[in-house]
Amino acid sequence: MSLIPIILLAAGQSSRMRGTDKLMQNVGDTPLLRRSAMTARQVGPVIVALPPLPHPRYQALDGLDLTLVEIPDAAEGMNASLRGAMTHLPAEATAAMVLLSDLPDITAEDLNSMVSSVTEHPKKLIWRGATKDGKPGHPVIFDKSLFAELRRLTGDEGAQTVVRAHSDKVHLHPLPNRNALLDLDTPEDWATWRARHSL
Repeated sequence: MSLIPIILLAAGQSSRMRGTDKLMQNVGDTPLLRRSAMTARQVGPVIVALPPLPHPRYQALDGLDLTLVEIPDAAEGMNASLRGAMTHLPAEATAAMVLLSDLPDITAEDLNSMVSSVTEHPKKLIWRGATKDGKPGHPVIFDKSLFAELRRLTGDEGAQTVVRAHSDKVHLHPLPNRNALLDLDTPEDWATWRARHSL
């Protein structure tokens, strides 16, 4: 198992789902959030950023060996989740992986290959999942030297400003198919994905 902790971002509001929670949608008989956490847990320690209590997402993670972090200011956007989760990184962490929780095709093999890319490309500071034709996506691993910059971020842009500032130190790591890009934000996205997978 990797010593690189995984920050699973799961405090968003699912605003495009028109009243339902995308992370609580079932994949088979398992909520997507639980499935994502279980996948990540196969690879390394997992810190999950969650909305303020009470919230059903907490129950979806019952019984899993995770660090659950309540984000009181989750409405600010993705960077509030990132800042809150980063306060729980172990001091010895040399890097951290940031993973969105709504990527249904991401596998443990994908995440392990991302971790391997850190060793294979040691002169880089950012290792980012991508398609085979080089379109950047997720997850993204950040070297410890960038943690201070990540902790200063505000708003909902995520870590894109840090990635852009260090574009010469980014390694794009190809993952199979559209695993690095495919997220499910709307009911239509879910219907298309389920039809493709016969779920």
